[in-house]
Amino acid sequence: MVTSSQRGPDPSTRDGWRPKLVALDIDGTLLRWVTDTGAAEEVVPQAVRDAVHRAYDAGAEIVLASGRSQHGMTTIADQLGLPEEGRDRLWIVASNGAVVLRYPPVDIVHEETFDARDAVYAILERHPTALVAVEERGVGYRLNEHFPPGELSGDMIVTPVEQLVSQPVSRVIIRDPYSTADEFVELGRELGLQGTSYVVGWTAWLDLAPVGVSKASGLAYVVDQLDLEPSDVLAIGDGRNDIEMLTWAGRGVAMGHAPDEVKEIADHVTSSVDEDGAAEELSRWF
Repeated sequence: MVTSSQRGPDPSTRDGWRPKLVALDIDGTLLRWVTDTGAAEEVVPQAVRDAVHRAYDAGAEIVLASGRSQHGMTTIADQLGLPEEGRDRLWIVASNGAVVLRYPPVDIVHEETFDARDAVYAILERHPTALVAVEERGVGYRLNEHFPPGELSGDMIVTPVEQLVSQPVSRVIIRDPYSTADEFVELGRELGLQGTSYVVGWTAWLDLAPVGVSKASGLAYVVDQLDLEPSDVLAIGDGRNDIEMLTWAGRGVAMGHAPDEVKEIADHVTSSVDEDGAAEELSRWF
């Protein structure tokens, strides 16, 4: 793992530096849970929405970068009111970097796939009751059993595991409601999961992706298309799946509630999502 002491100099400490591209995680960064409406829901706080629009109006490229599928990300772009009429289509890095698209309309411009069979079967040997889901691009998910309510979006198509991994896929989700995130971290270390990249979420949730694929690799594709450099990028995130993105970007900022391992590699730690930390960071520059 890259630590903050192993990183190169933070370009944001240079006089006159201002990000040309802002990469934003969604859950726990842009979105926070609120319960005062009578039902728990995720919303983009007004302060965060306003800060994103200040950056956008100043000419920065706004890129949404998430572990979500494209189906779960275009709705967030709509919530943010991006892109504005007359402006170029938005760049979106979905599925932890395995899928890059423009929106609207949805146009997949880059996708990475891999053979997930060995990794999935190795995990199921240890966790035979685990839930397995594979993205069905533009539709939702194919899965062996239904996930807990609210965890996935789109249509859900129940399918036997052997069919789920019979063809190359861009992303696989393994979820065990009866295990913990720490148990899944240890599982990944023990199994090695050759031929895949993996990241553990806040719960016993394991994302499998092609080797070398992460939000950072997806953003690198976008930066190349825009003729920019990683040093031009401000990235903000809160999860383990943000570590590569935060270390790759010119300035990587962790949310205040992020796990210690995320904070340790960041250039800066902003306030938590409940305190509008993303807006706080964006207000430094826009």
